[in-house]
Amino acid sequence: MNLEALAPLFVALVTLVCIMVGVPLLLGVLRFFGVYVIVHERRCHVYLLFGKVIGILNDPGLNYLWPILGWKALVVQWLGRCYVVNMSQDQEYLRSAPVNSEEGAPMGIGIWYEMFISDPVDYLFKNIDPRGSLAANVSNSTIRCLSNLPLAKMLVDRHGMSRAVREEVTPKSNEWGYQLGSIYIRKVHFRDPEMIRQIESKVVNRLRQVTAAIRQDGVNQVSIITSTAERQAAMEFGKAAAVRPAIVGKAMAEIGADSEVAEAMFELLETQRIVEGKAHLTLVRASQHTLLADLFAAESPVAHESIAEPKPK
Repeated sequence: MNLEALAPLFVALVTLVCIMVGVPLLLGVLRFFGVYVIVHERRCHVYLLFGKVIGILNDPGLNYLWPILGWKALVVQWLGRCYVVNMSQDQEYLRSAPVNSEEGAPMGIGIWYEMFISDPVDYLFKNIDPRGSLAANVSNSTIRCLSNLPLAKMLVDRHGMSRAVREEVTPKSNEWGYQLGSIYIRKVHFRDPEMIRQIESKVVNRLRQVTAAIRQDGVNQVSIITSTAERQAAMEFGKAAAVRPAIVGKAMAEIGADSEVAEAMFELLETQRIVEGKAHLTLVRASQHTLLADLFAAESPVAHESIAEPKPK
């Protein structure tokens, strides 16, 4: 086996091992002795040595500790402590803070607020639970500022209530290293189930009354329109009845001027009356004896139906 041919392969293998193992090990040793540190976006490093804060790094990127901490950078990693604080903006929602209106109605307030850490040292060492304390402070300020307000204002003026709570909470939150952002009252609701049922019942009854009033008003409007139409129709019919005799008389005068036309018209009307009438008609031959006609005329019309004599061929 030719060793000279394997030499480049061996050198490449050793270089790869050095890159994969040696470089991370070297960088770890440099970080352990405080040569440099990497600060991520929206993060802050607080260095504590012998119970005292010796440095704060909040610039994202690569930072060298020796120019900032001096000789303390060599021992801060193994004799001190480094706190990494998240400086990004956060938000919280508190549900149903119990308050009472001026009228005594038990109400619940849902409040949403934003906060971020403005002073990492105060955040770490002035309060053991600054987030919980801030939530409790917001809840207590909500109850203290919004209690005994008129119910109408509590249901409508949310902007004013949000501003009042923010002015109350901000000074105390700054002492704990928190900077309070926006505060908004998102929900105002009744907490008593019996009161909710009573309000629902009143609303339903009111809706029924309004619906009935609308329906009755519609019926009244229809009645007014119907009566007006009937009155106008009656007036028109009255006018027509008053004008009818004059029209009929004029027509009869024109017909009576010609005797033949008048005779033909009256004969036509008589025939029409006979045809439309319900009387029973019996036809007999003129050549037959008159006694038969008298017998037929004396019989009841209900007993026999009409007898029609066929015409002779």
